[in-house]
Amino acid sequence: MFELPSRALQLRDQVAQFFNERVLPNNALWHAQASAGVAEPEIERQLKIEARALGLWNMALPRLADDEPGMRCTNLEFTAVAEVLGRLEWASRVFNCHAPDVPNMELLQLFATAEQKTQWLTPLLEGQIGSSFAMTEPWAASSDPANLETRIVREGDEYVINGRKWFGSNASHENCRVLIVVGVTSPDAPKSQRQSLVLVPTNSPGFEVIRNLPVFSHHSNTNTHPEMVFKDVRVPVSNLLGSEGAGFAMGQARLGPARLHHCMRAIGECEVLISLMVKRSRERTTFGKRIDEYSSTQEAISLSRIELDQSRLLVQRAAYLLDTVGNKAARKQISMIKVAVSRIYQAIADRTIQIYGARGVTGDTPAAQAFSRARAFRIYDGPDEVHLQTIARLEAAEQDVDGHVGNLNHYLFNGAE
Repeated sequence: MFELPSRALQLRDQVAQFFNERVLPNNALWHAQASAGVAEPEIERQLKIEARALGLWNMALPRLADDEPGMRCTNLEFTAVAEVLGRLEWASRVFNCHAPDVPNMELLQLFATAEQKTQWLTPLLEGQIGSSFAMTEPWAASSDPANLETRIVREGDEYVINGRKWFGSNASHENCRVLIVVGVTSPDAPKSQRQSLVLVPTNSPGFEVIRNLPVFSHHSNTNTHPEMVFKDVRVPVSNLLGSEGAGFAMGQARLGPARLHHCMRAIGECEVLISLMVKRSRERTTFGKRIDEYSSTQEAISLSRIELDQSRLLVQRAAYLLDTVGNKAARKQISMIKVAVSRIYQAIADRTIQIYGARGVTGDTPAAQAFSRARAFRIYDGPDEVHLQTIARLEAAEQDVDGHVGNLNHYLFNGAE
């Protein structure tokens, strides 16, 4: 029987206790403060202090140095924690385990210079500032980085950046101090060597937030998705992250763990949705029967449980591979969980809405927003179509190398080819 490491279970229980005793009871207060227009509610700041004091901090960063604050969890250990954090949209922030800061910190850990780490990584690890990753563009199919139009041109000791980005998560948040901008430095280079990553402070002249985009007509003060313009933005050459032309490879290193964390949190939210389905089905009656007596309701709950448990095991396997063989070797499994989890996430949210009926489409339950997040999940971090292509290509390559089932000709009728 599969079982998570004992440290993972102990940490999960510790986080769950803090979540149940301190975070969940303050959910209504957090929403009240957030609806007043503040980007970081006061209760969130208070809970961060409490979580940090308990050592429940930076749990999603397995590469923490000895002098950096945090738990140094493996990816597999963090799967159990992330499920708990996924139960509320803002819970991850309390523990400094939220996107986009976690994958950005991983990029800085891997590729930043000592000076860049002092300036940006240290305050991010301390939770003193926020960050954003600016890749997606409104006029380009950004799933193919070769389409990116933002240009980063060297002039003497500076880079000059011109372009337009959007869906740069939290780039307009009041705490955001630095952007990791993806742009083209070598347009004539091979496809995977054209892009570079540059660190751009948010107070740079020429950088402007145009608007905060709604996601399915929903705006958030605490989790923004702005459209931004870079007009002759100048930064020192020392703000280059890694080396010129290595942006694509570095971005892939960032996306593996980021996709894993998104999937983990989604599974936690799906657990909440299944619980809500069961609760509603026991409370609601139609035509003289409780709706949990109908086969359609039983099927919705049963399929949700089957699909969610299958996805959890896929995610845990991907996390184990990330820990043991690395991001590149786990590419197929990362793509598999991205597709599988996004689809069951949407399906479970849809079933929850259906069981709640008219109430399901309102904000009275988390189902409607979960559905919109799940539908968006099938696009961000790479659309399903791209991941399915990756899975098929890697599967074919593995079959060619390993010959998983031997000579297939022997399985054909009469040995015919």
